[in-house]
Amino acid sequence: MEPRNDTRVSDFLLMRVAEDPELQFPLLILFLSMYLVTVLGNLLIILAVSSDSHLHTPMYFFLSNLSINDICLSTTTIPKMLVNIQAQNQRISYTGCLTQICFILVFASLESSLLAVMAYDRYVAICHPLRYTVIMNSRLCGLLVLLPLFIIVMDALMHSLMVLQLTFCTDLEIPLFFCEVVQVIKLACSDTLINNILIYFATSIFGGIPLCGIIFSYTQIASSVLRMPSAGGKYKAFSTCGSHLSVVSLFYGTGLGVYISSALTNSSRNTAVVSVMYTVVPQMMNPFIYSLRNRDMKGALRKLINRTPFVL
Repeated sequence: MEPRNDTRVSDFLLMRVAEDPELQFPLLILFLSMYLVTVLGNLLIILAVSSDSHLHTPMYFFLSNLSINDICLSTTTIPKMLVNIQAQNQRISYTGCLTQICFILVFASLESSLLAVMAYDRYVAICHPLRYTVIMNSRLCGLLVLLPLFIIVMDALMHSLMVLQLTFCTDLEIPLFFCEVVQVIKLACSDTLINNILIYFATSIFGGIPLCGIIFSYTQIASSVLRMPSAGGKYKAFSTCGSHLSVVSLFYGTGLGVYISSALTNSSRNTAVVSVMYTVVPQMMNPFIYSLRNRDMKGALRKLINRTPFVL
């Protein structure tokens, strides 16, 4: 019997996090712990920046936005995963799946954009230090966040509306732990050529352009630093970029891992696990990277903790 087309899809089935029932509770605790660490760590970064006037600079403004985005990206995927593990029910509603697709597209693309903006900020600070405050004024900083966000939201809505036009078959099992636009499109019975073209185009724009901007910024930074006469100046310049470079490497490294895993392995479970790491691990590690490698951030966190009243 041929698969039946169904435009009135009620829900999709996500992949089970663990086939062994004995592993479900440990995995529930693991992902819950990772989510709480992600939220609390990024909240501490936001509170530290907002409470310390010395950190009211463009660099920490962008860092605060990155922390907000990390919380939102993790919240888009992990809570639903936890609910499914606890209920032992892998269903997600059609509306919920489309909503998850839209939010994942927004926050993943915005993460890439913010990392590129932060690289540009470091480029201006190191290569044009005397003009830094003039170039990186509050108006430009706001524009560098809001303009990409507006474009990204429009793009995500377009992809979501394009998915709405598709008809689906009876086989509605998504080989991931969350709804991802490429995997959902693969389940469609109707023609998906336009959807795939738009996805490839959007990936090259929102992934390729920020990455090229990061590479260009650090090429100029390296060239400028190497011309500095003093070793102390070189160390100080590179140390200001260390945290950001670590975050960039983690984000794009896990993204590359997803691509390599999907290309080299036939195991959908391995690809699903790597995909979870891409949407969980960088967001959890970012606060630690910035707080442990940044003296100003460590000082602000120390002040914040000392001012916080603890009731024993």
